[in-house]
Amino acid sequence: MARRPASPKRLNAANLSGLGAERLGELLMQAADADAILKRRLRLVMAAEAGPDLLALEIDKRLTTIAASRARVSWRKRPDLLRDLEILRAAIVDDLAEVAPAMGLERLIGWFDLFRGLATRVNDQKGELADAFETAALDLWRMAEDAVRTDDSTVGLMAEAVARQPLEYARWIGAGGEDLTADMAKRLLDRLDTASTARGMRTVVRRLADRAGDLDLWLSMTTPEERGSPDFAAVMAKRLLVADRIPEARQALEAALKPSAGNRRWTFGRSPQAGPPVLTPAWEATSIDLLEAEGRKDEAQDLRWAMFERDLSAPVLRAYLARLPDFEDVEALDRALAHAATYADVETALGFLMDWPAHREAAALVERRIREVRAPLPLKADWAARLAQKYPDAAERLLAAP
Repeated sequence: MARRPASPKRLNAANLSGLGAERLGELLMQAADADAILKRRLRLVMAAEAGPDLLALEIDKRLTTIAASRARVSWRKRPDLLRDLEILRAAIVDDLAEVAPAMGLERLIGWFDLFRGLATRVNDQKGELADAFETAALDLWRMAEDAVRTDDSTVGLMAEAVARQPLEYARWIGAGGEDLTADMAKRLLDRLDTASTARGMRTVVRRLADRAGDLDLWLSMTTPEERGSPDFAAVMAKRLLVADRIPEARQALEAALKPSAGNRRWTFGRSPQAGPPVLTPAWEATSIDLLEAEGRKDEAQDLRWAMFERDLSAPVLRAYLARLPDFEDVEALDRALAHAATYADVETALGFLMDWPAHREAAALVERRIREVRAPLPLKADWAARLAQKYPDAAERLLAAP
């Protein structure tokens, strides 16, 4: 039998290096002649070997070319653009910034400056361009921190960049996470015109104030519409509670109780005499925290019970029971289960009893009230399976329900 020929070597870096530098160079040139992006990458790699000054020059050339272009980028060409941007970003972050932090930061800022122009000419229905810049925000803030250690003037570069594109930087500040430090946020706030009315600047200042821990500045950036929102009022009050500013937290919560011109979402189409807006779970939960902070623990418990009676909220009930003395919690649980058994919405009641779990009470509810079900029960098969062993009759009746 003829012997099989030996398999060729696997295509990997170790085996390719065996071809020798000259042969590899020829192959790379052939590939680069057919791929302009690869050719640009090779130029950047060679420039990096020559030193930061030459690499910065090559990067500047490419940034200028992209910024000056006005050509539309179709969905077919978008992947090539994204690849080109990623190669340029990697050259800045991985090569230039490692040896020259300030030079690297300046070029990365230039890279981010491309976004506004690109957004107007790139077909980006999937949001891939925006995602690429948001992902790179982590590099931006990390590099800014590194650059400031060696050159304090780089804070000015960052502040100027934010002022040029406040709407965009509002997103990139949010995407920076922990890489945007409190110290950097404070430095930027010192350089920015926090009273600017430029679109997006309010959000920029608010997010920087949040990172810097400047609660007063953060509060000053809120709008009347926001202060009239129960959910936003809860956010404000929580922050004030953390800062032990309890009276101000009370004022923040109560601001959402009165319909006003600044509370349009809840008063639109209603007269000022129509009454307070419907409060949200977030507002009520914060109100409980505030009552606790004010030492009004009995009132906090009363509110928890009222919320449970209204919504059959298991987390609220658990919080209520946890604060009761021994034995009183047992009586309170019996009272809660009895209330659930008579709750108006039978599906909500059954879901609560099944999840608590209180299967005996759930089975009794099925036997007594299953005829009240008027719509399909999405979880009835799961509920029936959980009841089947101890309460087979109830399980069968549940399966027969709509």
